[in-house]
Amino acid sequence: MLREVGMAWYPPEIQQKAFENSRVVVFVFDDNRLAGFGRVLSDAAYQAAVYDMAILPEYQGKGIGSAIIKHFLEELPQCNFILYAAPGKEAFYQKLGFRIMKTGMALFLNSDRMKERGFTY
Repeated sequence: MLREVGMAWYPPEIQQKAFENSRVVVFVFDDNRLAGFGRVLSDAAYQAAVYDMAILPEYQGKGIGSAIIKHFLEELPQCNFILYAAPGKEAFYQKLGFRIMKTGMALFLNSDRMKERGFTY
């Protein structure tokens, strides 16, 4: 099971709350096995943010992540989309039309860990 989402581990009840409070949620299964998922936070007017995209390594490269992102874009075609990618995954999102921002910033609760993992400077 994918337990580490959003670059941090949260207990199942917190993860459930996060997904329930999201605008668009996608879970992809291979039979009964969770292969990947993603969610979008949005005002549904003009802004959306992709969070917690995760595909199990053995399912990567099979189009699952691309299909999830395309579904998000179809569900909220009027919105601008932002996201932060795991270090090394930027090229995947660039292939789908995302561009690196010059002014992106974050305030993480565990800032030292996020710096160690390469998300911040």
